[in-house]
Amino acid sequence: MAYNLLAGKRGIITGALDENSIAWKVALRAKEEGATFTLTNAPVAMRMGKINELAAHCNTEVIGADATVVEDIENLYTKSMELLGGKIDFVLHSIGMSPNVRKGKDYGDLNYDWLQKTLDISAVSFHKMLQVAEKLDALNEYGSVLGLTYIAAQRTFPDYSDMAQAKALLESIARSYGERYGRLKKVRVNTISQSPTKTTAGMGVGGFDAFFDYADLMSPLGNASAEACADYCITLFSDLTKSVTMQNLFHDGGFSSMGISPAVVERLSK
Repeated sequence: MAYNLLAGKRGIITGALDENSIAWKVALRAKEEGATFTLTNAPVAMRMGKINELAAHCNTEVIGADATVVEDIENLYTKSMELLGGKIDFVLHSIGMSPNVRKGKDYGDLNYDWLQKTLDISAVSFHKMLQVAEKLDALNEYGSVLGLTYIAAQRTFPDYSDMAQAKALLESIARSYGERYGRLKKVRVNTISQSPTKTTAGMGVGGFDAFFDYADLMSPLGNASAEACADYCITLFSDLTKSVTMQNLFHDGGFSSMGISPAVVERLSK
């Protein structure tokens, strides 16, 4: 069901790879709610994924950008404002990648050059997108910028490796830039800490199936789906949440507040 929550709003959505991506679901919901937006991903991801199919469905364009390169981000904002006819109202940062995780490096044997890449791609890119937006004055007042994160920023999940540090940095940037951007332009900056979700990237983490099943057993509402996360993103892009900023918002069916659940007790008692 659509509520026309984003009528007249313009946005930029990063990170849609295929139909399993949260960003893909957000784009579909944003279109349903009346928004216009551009899509972006790194050139290598664009070659691997189906983002052009999504763009055709949403009647929009894809602007290739490496989110670690300031000049690419400048071009992304400039072209988006030209295509959409004005300043931007919402941005989704759905970007994360760890070479150490991809290449199976143990946490006690990290390649530090790869760690720097993890942090740059998965977290510092968030700061770059905010800083470039500020310098270009690309966001409207009460605009909303969201980053997708995971509870490994607060709790230890061994196979999540150095992505845990990236998510912790991402959340810290949201708080620090949220204060600055709110004071300067009333722009909101938040992160959503989503349940483990069966995206292409998520399923690439070792032990993902165990993560997923454990969280589902622990959560009173079960794991939050990608579609439900998209709904939550839409509310945070809308004018209904104008006073929400600098928050890490858990969207996880209650997992983050649980100690142990009856379902886990039953499973362990067998």
